[in-house]
Amino acid sequence: MNSLTEKEKKLNTVLNKLKNLSFKNPELDNNIEELKNKKNQLEIEKKEIEDKYKILKEDYELLSKKIEELKNNQKLEERKQIEFSEKIDELNQETDTLLEEIDKWQT
Repeated sequence: MNSLTEKEKKLNTVLNKLKNLSFKNPELDNNIEELKNKKNQLEIEKKEIEDKYKILKEDYELLSKKIEELKNNQKLEERKQIEFSEKIDELNQETDTLLEEIDKWQT
């Protein structure tokens, strides 16, 4: 009977040890923690890049509008230059006509 009691005690001791046995792998935990940290860093970098992209996109749109305005202004200036040249041509023609008339009167 004594032997049975001893076996029972030993069995209980082994069972307690098994209950207290940890199945965690510290290296795996460290790797998981490191991956979490890297993930967080990547998310931070992603956010920064997205913010920079947004700013660049806004700058691009603004510059595109300015370029379009400049093109429109250039076209307008070209039209004005053409109109001015046409007016000068008209005035030259009128001057020539007037000079001819003056010449006629003088002769």
